[in-house]
This record gives sequence, C-alpha cells and structure tokens, in this order.
Amino acid sequence: MNWRRSEIPPLNETQFQSWQTLLEERTGMYIPFERRSLLQSSLVIRMREIACTDYEEYLGKVLEKPAGVMEWSTLIDRLMVRETRFCRNTESLALVQRFLTKRIIDKSEGAPVNIWSVGCCTGEEPYSLAIACNEAYLENDLTPRFGVSGTDISLSALQIARAGQYSRRQMSNMDQEWISRYFEQTGEEQFSVQPGLKQKVCFSMSNIVDIEKNPLRNLDVIYCQNVLVYFREEKKIKVLDSLAERLAPGGLLVIAQGETSKWRHQSLEKVDDNLTLAFVRKEPTVTTQITH
Repeated sequence: MNWRRSEIPPLNETQFQSWQTLLEERTGMYIPFERRSLLQSSLVIRMREIACTDYEEYLGKVLEKPAGVMEWSTLIDRLMVRETRFCRNTESLALVQRFLTKRIIDKSEGAPVNIWSVGCCTGEEPYSLAIACNEAYLENDLTPRFGVSGTDISLSALQIARAGQYSRRQMSNMDQEWISRYFEQTGEEQFSVQPGLKQKVCFSMSNIVDIEKNPLRNLDVIYCQNVLVYFREEKKIKVLDSLAERLAPGGLLVIAQGETSKWRHQSLEKVDDNLTLAFVRKEPTVTTQITH
C-alpha cells in the first residue's frame, strides 16, 4: 500500500513533547518546537516504511522491549544523518597535525599517540585524523605508533566506517597525494582505505549522553566537532567537562566554533587560533616539599 503524506497528520504539541523528551533523554538532542518539522519529517519517513499512521502507536513500538531496540536504532539513523567527508574541517585538521608533529617528539620514547573521534559517523573523520597523525610521524622520520578510536550512536554508520569504502565525492577536500598514499582505487569512482591505515582505526558504538561509561582515558587528541549542536547548554557543559578530564596532560581538545560560547575549564588553556576552537590540557604543576 502507498502511504501518502496526507494520511499522517502533523505532530500536535503533546505528541511533539513526548518525542522531544525521549530524544533528549536518549541522545542529548534537544529539538525546539519551532524546528518541529525536522523531527516530523524523519518520523513520517520511517512510519511510512512500516505502514504506521499514528505517532503514539509508533512511539509504543520504539519503547517496546526487546523489539523496540532495533526500531530505535533504525529511527536514529534517520534523525542523525550528518554531512561528512574527508578533511571536512581543514583548519581544525591542520591544527591537529601541527600539534601532533610536536607532541610525538615530546612524548616518552616509543609511547603511542591515542586519538578519539567523537561522533565519527561513517568514518571519514577518524580516517582523516589517522592520516594527519601518520603524516606527523613521517615529518619526524619516526615509525608510526598511534591508534584512533571512532565512536558513534548509529550502528549502520559504524558498519560503513568499518568497511572503509568511499566515493570520490567524499574525498573532494583531500589532497591527491594523500589519496594515492592512503587509498586503493577499487572502481571508477570508488576507493578503499589502505589496510595499513585501516588497522590503526577502531570503531565502537557509544552514546555521548552516557559518556561516563566510555572507557577511553589519557588521550592525546579528542576531536568533537558538530556533535553537540542540538544539545542544551547545560548538557554541552557536562559532556565537555568529561572530555576535558579524559585528556592526558598536554593533550588537545578540538570542538566546533559556535557550538558553545560559555564553556571554560580550569584545567585547559585555549589555543590561540582564530580558525579553530581548541584547548590544551595544562601540564601538572610539580611542587617540592622541603622537610626540616
């Protein structure tokens, strides 16, 4: 049966508030009433697919256990679609590479570099970070010793990331030399991440709302751009505070410009850069006690 848009009425205020609350509780995403159409369009698309015309009925399907777990995952894929491509934020990536070029020298001999890509979507961001890190090692004429962890809430996005296969369009921002060095062409417009780079990047499901459950600690770089855009300010601050505590001394936190204007952390210093919003964790102050 073809379900026409007219057969599913607009969300009323009560229905909207029910979905709004569920989304914020589970994902941190807060959608104000004036952006109701963003939520409604995603719901309608999925409801048509399963021949459901009632918002309350569909909410019941999402909340039902255990079947609702998979339905929720499918809906999240509709809601959390984000534009992504390799080297999307060129200024931020350049800052990370400059930072790592020096960081690698400063670290203890042989100690690996650890990077976290928060909200990695389909993998372009963590692979871009891995390339920048590898290039930093090459600049220092050192054997690369690093790992990149990419986390996201979407299972289908993570499956694409693990496969590591992308179109030329997704590489429109990437230097041709990097494409030749780090990818294998598998079709006229298709490329696959080189195995050597691929093994440096791992992917796992993680919800930023439950950040306290994530085991990642002592990180050299945390890259969190365009993840908190729909979070309310108090939730943003809570997440950012937790990210700050997960940095190793001297580690770098990169977030999107404009995502927050109020947040500051006593353990971090803002990087002097007009093109990127980033912070470095202060090195611990060593005090010497004199015993009389």
